[in-house]
Amino acid sequence: MSETIRLTILVDNTSDRHTLLAEHGWAVWIEDDRHNILFDTGQSGIVQTNAQMLRIDLSQVDAIVLSHGHYDHTGGLMRVLDGAGRTDVYVHPEALQPKYSCSANAPNRNIGMPALTTLNLAQHQSVQNLVWTQQPTQIIPGCGVTGFIPRRTRFEDVGGPFFRDAFGTEPDSIPDDQALFFDSADGLVVILGCAHAGVVNTLDWIAELTGRKEFFAVLGGMHLGSASAERIEQTIEAFRAYNIQRIGAAHCTGTKAAASLWQAFPDRCLSCSVGTQMEFEKGADSDRPLSISKPKN
Repeated sequence: MSETIRLTILVDNTSDRHTLLAEHGWAVWIEDDRHNILFDTGQSGIVQTNAQMLRIDLSQVDAIVLSHGHYDHTGGLMRVLDGAGRTDVYVHPEALQPKYSCSANAPNRNIGMPALTTLNLAQHQSVQNLVWTQQPTQIIPGCGVTGFIPRRTRFEDVGGPFFRDAFGTEPDSIPDDQALFFDSADGLVVILGCAHAGVVNTLDWIAELTGRKEFFAVLGGMHLGSASAERIEQTIEAFRAYNIQRIGAAHCTGTKAAASLWQAFPDRCLSCSVGTQMEFEKGADSDRPLSISKPKN
């Protein structure tokens, strides 16, 4: 049995290698010797191109987890499924609902899951099980997804002008936003999509579910591009309180927020550009079912 869990960034806004492609999007491959999980799929087919360059066989995926229903996380899903064997797909049902960005400074635009994906997902021949994740859900032993994340902090919001209709009349709280987490020998590792629920809300929820008071690593998009200096500072304070040892600010985090994190944690931050690989040693309990407590009402 493999003693490590390996992560490979397949899609991000940046790439440090000229042979790998970048786009505004996010996708992460998670593997050990028995399981292959794809977390998000980017916005196009470059998830496949980069996987091929990195010698990752997407046809062997066992589970696909979607962090939420925006195009930059779901746009490559049909291409992955078309080339996959039978696989489970974990997604919150709200991810399939209409989603728009409506700003006074730009035309209103559809930012939801591609229409053909929403129409064909449940019937696709590669989808073995379509698992709705309103609640915390175990994917494999030692690895789970948060389901809906309660919004409890006063300083966090969804991070932008998001709506459920094209006219900008019905705000979208993005209830489908969720994160993946797994156990390692060093502690919990959290992979974010965009953290529209708020990265601190997300960590607070996982801490409540698992009974843990610290995290080893937090990686992914944090959607702090339009965040105030106060929100960024409160996020940094929460990271200190949770004693996070590895911080990978990626995708939609925003330049100012990412720079602030690197300044606050110069020895703990790391790059999450396309092609980045990292390994985590399995803990003693990594092959056991996650201990997820009953959520509070």
